[in-house]
Amino acid sequence: MRRPGQGEGASPPHSSYGLSVIAPGESLLAVFAHPDDESLAAGGLLAKVAASGARASVVTTTWAEGTHREQELAAALRHLDAGVPHLLGYADARVPESAPGESLVDAPLDEAVRRLVAPIRSERPDVVVTHDAYGGLTGHPDHVHTHRLAMLAVQAAGLGQMYRDLGEPWQPKAVLLATHPRSAVPLVARLFGASRAIYSVPDAAISETVDVGPWLDAKVAAILAHASEAERGAGPGVIQRMSTEDRATLLSTEWYIRWDLPAVGSAA
Repeated sequence: MRRPGQGEGASPPHSSYGLSVIAPGESLLAVFAHPDDESLAAGGLLAKVAASGARASVVTTTWAEGTHREQELAAALRHLDAGVPHLLGYADARVPESAPGESLVDAPLDEAVRRLVAPIRSERPDVVVTHDAYGGLTGHPDHVHTHRLAMLAVQAAGLGQMYRDLGEPWQPKAVLLATHPRSAVPLVARLFGASRAIYSVPDAAISETVDVGPWLDAKVAAILAHASEAERGAGPGVIQRMSTEDRATLLSTEWYIRWDLPAVGSAA
């Protein structure tokens, strides 16, 4: 697996607000740790892809079916036109009552990869989007582990001799890692009120800078659909209290690191 070359001193592609990795009609699968991560990290991208007529879908690695967070996730995905929730059913590392059984970070690695390979093979996405290696701005352990699972699962899904019982192999052509460049950290800290470490990458590491302003209303509605998170003052709550102008400033741009994967024929 490789990342298209951008040296440490190269300029990020801030001059172009397109998305070179996803062609018209190609599908996107988002893999994030918690209900609300999909909306906060990639809500604009999901809405953009869906608006183009392509399929956008979401896998959430923690929380169980039948919980209030699943219901909120379903509402958020309706705003983004991103299908219905698919939860892997592991417990949130910080909320043990979120699902019966093991937490995501304590689950056997091979079984967790297997659970994620299944929707990759059934959805057959052209591109997968997930957390970056830091786990995004907060570095939450579930975010970090979901990144690791996603990177393993997108490769395993294309290998025909792995998990044969899960259907025909399928290799996405690329992975997008939702991230923030260093230059955006002062803005995030000012508007989001960050009181702890904020994880970011050098600006030169950014492969895709996406203007999601046309889909901002859908993204904000999806974020605010996570009402229990807003009520407890987490990310959706901070955004709920922001002015319309500050929301637009904070949420109208999304940044991604792109990783290309080998063609299906070479991986099967």
